[in-house]
Amino acid sequence: MRITGLMSGTSVDGIDAALVEISGSTDDLQATLIAGETYPYPAQLRDRILSVCSGAALSMAELAELDDEIADQFAQAALRIQTNQTPAVLIGSHGQTVFHRPPSERLGYSLQLGRGATIAHQTKIATISNFRTADIAIGGQGAPLVPAIDAALLRHPIEYRCVQNIGGIGNVTFLPPVKSGLPIRGWDTGAGNMLIDLAVQQFSDQTYDRDGAWAASGTPNQELVDRWLQQDFFQQPPPKSTGREHFGQDYLNACLADAAGLSQADILATLTEFTAASIAHSYKTFLPQLPDRVLVCGGGSHNTYLKARLQAFLPDSIITTTDEAGLNADFKEAIAFAILAYWRYRGIPGNLPEVTGAPQPVLLGEIYHVA
Repeated sequence: MRITGLMSGTSVDGIDAALVEISGSTDDLQATLIAGETYPYPAQLRDRILSVCSGAALSMAELAELDDEIADQFAQAALRIQTNQTPAVLIGSHGQTVFHRPPSERLGYSLQLGRGATIAHQTKIATISNFRTADIAIGGQGAPLVPAIDAALLRHPIEYRCVQNIGGIGNVTFLPPVKSGLPIRGWDTGAGNMLIDLAVQQFSDQTYDRDGAWAASGTPNQELVDRWLQQDFFQQPPPKSTGREHFGQDYLNACLADAAGLSQADILATLTEFTAASIAHSYKTFLPQLPDRVLVCGGGSHNTYLKARLQAFLPDSIITTTDEAGLNADFKEAIAFAILAYWRYRGIPGNLPEVTGAPQPVLLGEIYHVA
């Protein structure tokens, strides 16, 4: 099946669209990227999304309008990625997360805007969306959902691997060899690029630190990194998930208050060190064995300084990207939601209970058919 996967993450940079040819089931899954492109949000819409993610109040009418506008952008992305291509027969859309609350005394709650019904109506292609709700409804975190795809496409017969996504938030999939008898694990490791990007945007007219060059010109404050790693989230055992609600502007403001007196370069170096250290700390604290290889994906895969710092924390692991394992590092998440849509269409559960904390596997996603 040819399927379009759509994804916009916590950085709200834009919509990643992947046109994917998919076959097989789980053990024999094959996914070939035909085309991939990122379509930025209009600036005004991105600002509104970020405002809502930061807790800005809005009426139900305003929420409906925002939902429609995001869906319009997703539908346009789905159509544009198919230009001069054999069209897809199905769309898998993650939508835009604007709120995520992990389960505690109550069920978790996660809201993704960009409703699938609108996408299906505008594209005339059946669309599957709301992938997180079924897992959450039975007590799971609803995140991360990509580990099931990592297991199908990136597991190695003898290597212990970690697949580390570094988007706005970082998340890991631990893939032990099948014969090891160890379970697949996965969880959110903390802030990925989010704090670095927010600081760069506050310090300059840039949106991110290209190649980590600005951070590399500074000196990290190890005392601050060590102190931040003592916070509750980093001590909490998996399953766990997080988002902009925790590691957003308020969190950065607290970090900047702690870092008063440091230069901008030193602050960026410290935030980058914190991101790398939080990933390594997560591995060393919660994994049964450190990985032989770490496959990095997401925007952080282009930050050479961040990857170098991660290598320094994990000297016995090979740090590379999912590209070298045959899976595009930039569009891996969009590919994943194409596959989750494929599995939903075929009646194959998409969650891993050992990752999300759900009591059982379930079908993920709601199907919107074309009339």
